[in-house]
Amino acid sequence: MKIEQGMTPLEIRSSLSLASIFGLRMLGMFLILPIFAIYAESLPGSPSAFQVGLALGSYGLTQALFQLPFGMLSDRYGRKNIIYIGLLLFALGSFVSGYSDDINIIILGRAIQGAGAISAAITALVADLTRDEHRTKAMAMIGATIGITFALSLMGAPVLNHLIGVPGIFMLTGFLSLSAILVVRFVVPTPLNINTSKTLKEPAPSFKSILKNKELSRLNFGIFALHAAQMAMFIVVPIALATSGGMDVNQHWKVYLPVLLSSFVFMVPIIILSEKFNRAKLVFISSIFLMLIAQLMFGILINVFWGLVASLFVYFVAFNVLEASLPSLISKIAPPSAKGTAIGVYNTCQSLGVFFGGLLGGLLADVGGSFSVFSFCAILMTLWVGFALSMKAPPAIKTLMFMIQNKSLLKSPKQLATVQQKLKKIKGVRDVLILLEEGKVMVKVNKHETIHEASIIRLLGGKHGVSE
Repeated sequence: MKIEQGMTPLEIRSSLSLASIFGLRMLGMFLILPIFAIYAESLPGSPSAFQVGLALGSYGLTQALFQLPFGMLSDRYGRKNIIYIGLLLFALGSFVSGYSDDINIIILGRAIQGAGAISAAITALVADLTRDEHRTKAMAMIGATIGITFALSLMGAPVLNHLIGVPGIFMLTGFLSLSAILVVRFVVPTPLNINTSKTLKEPAPSFKSILKNKELSRLNFGIFALHAAQMAMFIVVPIALATSGGMDVNQHWKVYLPVLLSSFVFMVPIIILSEKFNRAKLVFISSIFLMLIAQLMFGILINVFWGLVASLFVYFVAFNVLEASLPSLISKIAPPSAKGTAIGVYNTCQSLGVFFGGLLGGLLADVGGSFSVFSFCAILMTLWVGFALSMKAPPAIKTLMFMIQNKSLLKSPKQLATVQQKLKKIKGVRDVLILLEEGKVMVKVNKHETIHEASIIRLLGGKHGVSE
């Protein structure tokens, strides 16, 4: 039986639960940003600014180092198993940092936190559990979660610091990480992608071929540039808010929150229209141009409070669209049997962008002030536009969902593997994903080809190609 509908309950449940876990990872990074430097002044030995920076940056550095291995391991050993390991590492690092007042131990704890680099596995699992035409919506949920987490962190960090202190915040994120394991186990559906099982013995594309893929490389540079610019600009934007608006750092949430929420209002229809009318490339490149405009606005209006607010709004509209679009494009372009590897490379580039953006942004701010920082960001966006203009439009794919009528197939992975291979040979079929838990099959097909659906239904146990 063919299933016709929008996002299914399974897709909604998958997207929301995985977005919440993604948000937890961001919470561990964002919550201490506005308060850690002040807290560090009270630690024994009066840690240097370099040590404070290392405590903040070690999280991103180890994330960059472990993103790719975790992504590759998720292709081989399953998404959920790798997510469990990552959440345990994140919890361990949180407890190590929370239990010590030695800056070197805190640096170690932060590094352990970052080593639990599950972003690639989570993103790949979202891609596994959602159809192509709804994937950008799922990624938008994750993007929105990151933005909301950032806003809530700016508001909540001073309050939590007053109530439980920085050690308490570390402990809280550790316990939340352990709770997230239960969410992954009991709330997130488990896909059975026979395509990656040993039964089929289909070799995954080599790591080298993933790195040499021009379309993936364009997107990898994009996420690097996006987050390098983000880290660089937020070295000077908070200071500008304080000087041009006369706002104490504890009041900055009054700017960030309404700007973020209003940008989400603009982002959602853009994403929906992009998917509905198959204008992903146009919207994508336009958003990069908008990001370039935002950086130029920052450079010119940085000392004018309302100009700064307007620049932030333009920035977040572009940022949210790009943050939602990039993972979706990666998942559509990457080979199905190496999706975790491709997303691992993507997330590694993102973490490297965070690291180098902070490093170069701080250096440029010291040498040339805010204008040099935004000039650097504008150059990054200009390069990105140049790369993106030559990109191919993402493949026109839609996903059809069918019920498995022959229930005996659900008890025999070997028979399912055989059925999957036969489904893949049907003209126009690009990929097949079997959801054992739901008794359903997702068939990815070319939108521009006529698919013989009766053949699909027959292979799944329907009589004479008619759904029962």
